[in-house]
Amino acid sequence: METKYLLAGDKSIVVEFGDIIDEEINRKVINLMKSIEKSSLSDYIYEMIPTYRSLMIIYNPLKIAFNNLINTVKDMESNLEILEKHEKNIVKVPVLYGNDFGPDIETVAKHNGLKIEDVIKLHSEAEYLVYMLGFTPGFTYLGGMNNKLETPRLANPRVKIPEGSVGIAGKQTGVYPIESPGGWQLIGRTPIKLYDPKRENPILLKAGDYVKFIPITKDEFNNF
Repeated sequence: METKYLLAGDKSIVVEFGDIIDEEINRKVINLMKSIEKSSLSDYIYEMIPTYRSLMIIYNPLKIAFNNLINTVKDMESNLEILEKHEKNIVKVPVLYGNDFGPDIETVAKHNGLKIEDVIKLHSEAEYLVYMLGFTPGFTYLGGMNNKLETPRLANPRVKIPEGSVGIAGKQTGVYPIESPGGWQLIGRTPIKLYDPKRENPILLKAGDYVKFIPITKDEFNNF
């Protein structure tokens, strides 16, 4: 698919690389973002928002004209193929699976004809790409989950889901960084804070990172 450059208001453009969820497409999104961050173009950029398949660039129209921005980004995008793949940044996230911390793990197991131990093993053995963040501050949309764990969302979403809950929805898995409503099947919980407004960098994970879930015991959870 040919890359599209879309106008998004008076100071934003969207660079759209495709129309499917695909790791190679997402890599182009992340590579373009990192290339811009390292270039002089970053002096004119307020913010960049990566998604599964596109990058929104919010810029200062008083410092760079629209056409100049488009032409510069197009030049950078045409050279992405020669960029080396960035080294993986793997963030280990401890998880206490099951029981009150993962009340839907049995549902996931039964839906897929698995034992609970199989769910834990399959879920924790992968390295998950953080495609993007959204929904709430720091909510991770992760790719790379084993198809054997695919489970539909809850028919009736919960009004309140505890901070740190790890869930499954369809082909995706993710972590709720703050207490919020939600309809994902909850299989565990992490004691670490994915979002903490008191930190220098409030959001722990970013698009392009990888997550490795590490099973822990209840004692380890309580002592974290």
